[in-house]
Amino acid sequence: MLRSKAFSLLKPIPLMSGQSNLAYKFIRPAIASHGHCCHRRSVDYRQRYKTHPGSAGGRTISAPQTKVMAEEELPGVLILDIGGTHGVLENLAALLKKHFRLITMKEFLQNKKEMSKKIQAVFVFECRPIIDRELLESLPNLKVIGNSGVGVDHLDLKMISSFGVKVTNTPHAVADSTADIGMALMLASARRLVEGCQIAVSPDTKYFAVDWLGVEVTRATLGIIGMGSIGYRVAQRARAFDMRILYHNRNRRRKEEEEAVGAHYCEKMEDLLQQSDFVMVVVSLTPETHKLIGKKELGLMKPTATLINISRGAVIDQDALVEALQNKVIRAAALDVTYPEPLPRDHPLLKLNNIIITPHIGTATVQAIRMMAEEAITNMLAVLNGQPIPSEVFPK
Repeated sequence: MLRSKAFSLLKPIPLMSGQSNLAYKFIRPAIASHGHCCHRRSVDYRQRYKTHPGSAGGRTISAPQTKVMAEEELPGVLILDIGGTHGVLENLAALLKKHFRLITMKEFLQNKKEMSKKIQAVFVFECRPIIDRELLESLPNLKVIGNSGVGVDHLDLKMISSFGVKVTNTPHAVADSTADIGMALMLASARRLVEGCQIAVSPDTKYFAVDWLGVEVTRATLGIIGMGSIGYRVAQRARAFDMRILYHNRNRRRKEEEEAVGAHYCEKMEDLLQQSDFVMVVVSLTPETHKLIGKKELGLMKPTATLINISRGAVIDQDALVEALQNKVIRAAALDVTYPEPLPRDHPLLKLNNIIITPHIGTATVQAIRMMAEEAITNMLAVLNGQPIPSEVFPK
């Protein structure tokens, strides 16, 4: 999720001489790495607190609360930076400081020998810092990588695990906000809101055409590909629109869960594609889901159908999508994710008028960002305390 620039635009991190290539590698989003275990600290991090009702969307998130202690007694957590284009937001850094000694990548690179011993955790925010073998080999006491967000396709889980380091994510904090953006994209595409706004504010507009029409969402058929926590929340919202809900998933939901949202299971994705007016993709990016939606799948969809992607850009074959939109194989598409992000400015998807693209903002809310940090803190401290880990991610 590459949204940080929308939050703050400060000067980049100054680097020491001879370190520019290494530092740039950690800043640029890529694939991950590892860490080792060390002796348990005698500090008790297990006190728990509940977030203020107004600070996290009114929800309760348990997060270990540290005792008041000298900063040197806190376990070290490595972050890219505080503020700036790619750094951790300042309010989230304040949350981390309650439980950890924050060590930026600049501080680590300037004093590797001392800092490497202090770092027990890495907080990955917006896919940064990069976790690779070189970094992991330089952190002998690393125990956990806490990813802020649910997607971990930027982390090499097998390599990290080989170092004895655990990986956690934040599936609970992201579900509602991501489901909301899915519904927003579906409504915006159906009713052509972006085009409508452009017409309404254009200095060339003299009248509003009576034949400028969208399509209904109410009572339409929604096909959800990926019925995890986010997909299920989409279904909950879609039910309020009296939509017929189909879903395809690796594992079928329990009967009572299906009945609660009125969802019908499609064992074959092809059946869902042929019947749906709107197809929403909500899967994790894995080797199995890479280009899950390609030319064949797009050809199975109705010519009046809309494709919505709130998962990862590489789940869709974008070349096939361009062709389908240009040739009216499907009506429209609405994407919160692309590959890469952002797209090159001359990419053909950016030239089409039957597509909406947003800058990966599924979790870009004040509440969700804070809840993700709180959930990541809970996970990291659970690992350091030897406690059950709420949201651990395992290599396949």
